[in-house]
Amino acid sequence: MMASINSRQIPMTDTRFVSADDIRSAFSAAMSAMYRDEVPAYGTLMTLVARVNQQKLSADPRLKARLEATDSLDRISEERHGAIRLGTPQELAMMRRAFAVMGMYPVGYYDLSTAGVPVHSTAFRPVGDASLKRNPFRVFTSLLRLDLIADAALREQAAEVLASRRIFTDEAVRLIEKAESEGGLGEADAKQFVAEVLETFRWHDRAIVDAGMYKRLHDAHRLIADVVSFKGPHINHLTPRTLDIDKVQALMPEHGIAPKAVVEGPPTRECPILLRQTSFKALEEPVSFIGDGGEWRKGSHTARFGEIEQRGVALTPKGRALYDALLNQTRAKVRPAADGSNADAYEAALAEVFRALPDDWNELRKAGLGYFSYSLTEKGRAVAGRRVDLETAIAEGLVQFDPIVYEDFLPVSAAGIFQSNLGDEATQEFVASPNQIMFERDLGASVLDEFAHYSEIERASIEACFAVIGQALAAE
Repeated sequence: MMASINSRQIPMTDTRFVSADDIRSAFSAAMSAMYRDEVPAYGTLMTLVARVNQQKLSADPRLKARLEATDSLDRISEERHGAIRLGTPQELAMMRRAFAVMGMYPVGYYDLSTAGVPVHSTAFRPVGDASLKRNPFRVFTSLLRLDLIADAALREQAAEVLASRRIFTDEAVRLIEKAESEGGLGEADAKQFVAEVLETFRWHDRAIVDAGMYKRLHDAHRLIADVVSFKGPHINHLTPRTLDIDKVQALMPEHGIAPKAVVEGPPTRECPILLRQTSFKALEEPVSFIGDGGEWRKGSHTARFGEIEQRGVALTPKGRALYDALLNQTRAKVRPAADGSNADAYEAALAEVFRALPDDWNELRKAGLGYFSYSLTEKGRAVAGRRVDLETAIAEGLVQFDPIVYEDFLPVSAAGIFQSNLGDEATQEFVASPNQIMFERDLGASVLDEFAHYSEIERASIEACFAVIGQALAAE
């Protein structure tokens, strides 16, 4: 029977156990340290992002004050997301169980076949407010769609290769099972768990296929070669959060980092929405392939890169529909080329088209385009028991609102990052084939609907306000 989003959660409330939030924070830190060693440019990027964030906060005291008031300031410097690509349903199901030990659960379903990438995905992340503030580490996790490989013989061979590998250590599996059966992990086990699961994400420079097989996989799609050819899935990027992505983009060349041509997602705005992302070019790294005589032959592979993100308000279904329509309208006018040759034209079209989406927090809120968290002001707390509707309470300064941060991802942006790193030829045409039922079957759980989740956060914040000033939500 398929597990629900909550049925496999590991509470870890027993004082004998390390909290899931602490395990997640330790894993995120260990992952960051490993990736910094493996990809030195990531360390340079981290330093640059930290400096830009500090400058932004110094220049915008109001932003800093609201981040402090909502307990969001500390999480900015800790915030990371990573991405990993898996090959089999068994790998996906075990990854879900591993992330559950860290308090991370599958949110959203993403079909990237529509953007020319043969995977479908979810994002594992914390979902509670306290957990997000403690450490909002996310991992965008994709499962290869072997059914989208046209060559039947290659498809069968790829499946055989994937069936032969084991991406988790025996000790990692043992500790996952222990956490599930006992309700948590003690300090020594938690430390060992982090070390063991980290091995799944480590880079391996020796392929498990020969050079000929690698070329066939690569010719089918570069991502297929990346997923199938190695002992483990390796983390392919880590992403810090910036408060000013345009400034980071502009400064990257000064630090010896070549950024992609355009920032993916919405244009620059006073009121950021959803998610904007940029990256530096994927690295060409030396790898070895086994030869006919058993000797190792030198080759290369391109997969890993660095990425930066800027997050804005989560949009409602109405807001997201408008966003998608405007993005499609922009790309109908100008489709950004991976080499950046039409970057200026694309950015100009994007800015022009997106004027149709309000760039004011209150307009976004009143139009029902974004999700907001409501809280009482000091004045509101002083009039406990007064009956008033929400808009009047806001107008009279009794209630204030803050944008709810979008914690999830955008398939077109993800595909755009991939395309810019590997070239225009990396994106191929696939028949759009979303299959959430199959994905959830392989996952062994249902994914959380992000819209329902954000809506519930907003509803709960309104009810908390009116529990004090005395008006029911239904009257709003």
